Amino acid sequence: MLRLILAGIAVSALFGAGVGVLKYAADPLSELPAITFWLLGGLWGVTWHETLFLLPPVGLSLIIAFALRWRMNLLTLGDESAISLGSRLGQERSLVLLGAVIAVGAVTAVGGIVGWVGLIIPHVARRLFGADATYALPGAILTGGIFVLVCDTVARALLGGEIPLGILTSFFGALGFALLMMHTEVRLRP
Repeated sequence: MLRLILAGIAVSALFGAGVGVLKYAADPLSELPAITFWLLGGLWGVTWHETLFLLPPVGLSLIIAFALRWRMNLLTLGDESAISLGSRLGQERSLVLLGAVIAVGAVTAVGGIVGWVGLIIPHVARRLFGADATYALPGAILTGGIFVLVCDTVARALLGGEIPLGILTSFFGALGFALLMMHTEVRLRP
């Protein structure tokens, strides 16, 4: 687990440096504002063409997730218990991870970086729908969609200009995270 966290930190730093190089090399009048708005995330520029572009990768990811949602329950039991119940840990974890990466990569390419949704919403869904992935997974998808739409509506209606969606999801997500951390029954292990 520690290696996974450290690898995440290293990859984040590497890609952060890459984004910094892109911002440094970008034309300050035309390209830099577009990069900045993409980094802040938003749905303002998403058209039906981009939505149709998202259907194959997100559809494939949903098929993978729904096909393996009952196996996800086994993966939460711990390695020894999951293996004793017939789980092939490496294959199943890789497949679930691949599906998640495909969906997140495609949606991020279109809408920009909209943070905290994937961290907070699954925990909220587990509290609302229970720990069984059969119910928590569809609940998380529905709750996440509602959360993003509410934040997008607030972003468009709060001020005269549109607030980038990533700012609001980060704000509400960080508040939700703080509330989850203050609650005594919180377990941040999915």
